[in-house]
Amino acid sequence: MLIKNIVVGPLEVNCFIIVDEETKQAVVIDPGDEPDRILDIIKENNLKVDCIICTHAHFDHVGAVADIKKETGARVAIHRDELEIYQGAKDQAAFWGYELDPLPALPAPDMFVAEGDEIKAGGLSFKVIHTPGHSPGGICLYGERILVTGDTLFAGSVGRTDFYGGDIDELKKSFVRLMSLPPETKVLSGHGPSSTIGREKAENLFSEEA
Repeated sequence: MLIKNIVVGPLEVNCFIIVDEETKQAVVIDPGDEPDRILDIIKENNLKVDCIICTHAHFDHVGAVADIKKETGARVAIHRDELEIYQGAKDQAAFWGYELDPLPALPAPDMFVAEGDEIKAGGLSFKVIHTPGHSPGGICLYGERILVTGDTLFAGSVGRTDFYGGDIDELKKSFVRLMSLPPETKVLSGHGPSSTIGREKAENLFSEEA
């Protein structure tokens, strides 16, 4: 397994490209901005991208979806509960006070993922965990000893809940679920450095609240 991490956009989102090195099959997670940089990695490594997965649909996580889909033909996957936010992502930046160019029109999702679904890249398999709280349809991807958490869980913190659809009580439940995973699980979050479940269980500031 190969994991490429590209930090994109003014909000410094972690876009992950996860690759089965034998087959070159790949998934792109949270392509939030700078599609040319993401596509350069795809082309340089001769990757076959089957799926673009959005852990949630805030504008900083979906800004490059249209360009990546256009160039690769990959399917776009989100949770059904995130559809309203996805459809409104084009105008979110201005609404939230960010002076950014409007997003290109987003393609309609090709598939909705739900709790327990599997996302595959060649011989790699990742289970969908529905983790609402930061947003209604937020998801994490768990498998191959890693957990991609989007904005549900950060190193030392969690996602904010004051945006539309945020819910602190749901986030607490999601946090507790993630803390039940094996402690050695590597956490790859939507912003900031990586961590492990064991470290977050011991040190995350949210642990006492949850």
